[in-house]
Amino acid sequence: MTFGEPEGYDERGWGRSLVRRVAPRTAAAAACVVLGLGLIGGAVTGSWLVDDDTAVSAATSFGSAAGLWHDVPVDELFPPTVQGTGAGPGGADRTWTRIAVAPATGCAGAFDPLLSKALAPVGCRRLIRATYTDATQSYVTTVGLLFTNAEPAGMTALAKRFEAEHLDRRTDLMPLPYAAKGTAAERFGKRQRASWTVSVLTDAPVVAYAVSGWADGRTVDTPQSAADAEASGATTAAAQAGLGNEAQGLADRIERRLRQNTAGTATEKPS
Repeated sequence: MTFGEPEGYDERGWGRSLVRRVAPRTAAAAACVVLGLGLIGGAVTGSWLVDDDTAVSAATSFGSAAGLWHDVPVDELFPPTVQGTGAGPGGADRTWTRIAVAPATGCAGAFDPLLSKALAPVGCRRLIRATYTDATQSYVTTVGLLFTNAEPAGMTALAKRFEAEHLDRRTDLMPLPYAAKGTAAERFGKRQRASWTVSVLTDAPVVAYAVSGWADGRTVDTPQSAADAEASGATTAAAQAGLGNEAQGLADRIERRLRQNTAGTATEKPS
């Protein structure tokens, strides 16, 4: 027993074979499926390649940052003059002049005990610091870059802890100033600290910080973190004087230069 070819009907109602119509349509549909799968596969493969390239680039950048303290001239990390457009209270401009650079050191005695304990999980490869004064020489600010021994996971864990526990706002975790003798900062000691900021980077093995105070050596009874001193309605002496802006503004710009140098080092090709 055999079956005839399936039939359809034309516009006149006459029977006609559907085989010739079905085959081309089936072939066309199959071609579309193959093409679609090819495009999807290409897109997925492309995304994998992009993700891999991004991961490699991030790892290279992170690794390159570890050696900046000795690979890059001090003037690149701590420029003699730093412009702070809009960095002051109310968006006022600031200019900071470097008055001292500390020799690169380890971290022994470089921080108060509690801050040293908080930073201990990431280790200490090297610490570099510089102290600046504003254009009127009324304020002094020490900015520091702590190069750690940590991998990305370690820096991320420390950053999360600082954020969750608000460690960057605790007065018992303020960084120490660098009070270079014979400069406007020579009276800038522990009791002169007015405002500060601490930033744990996750794209580089670095902890960046800054601490500010008055250049005349006056003591400060109520120091306030830069984040709190810059907040609307802050009434402490540090906030009213704009010392939170001094610390945060300078720290931001030194951190920015660090990233610029990291990017430049990571993209350099051997000759």
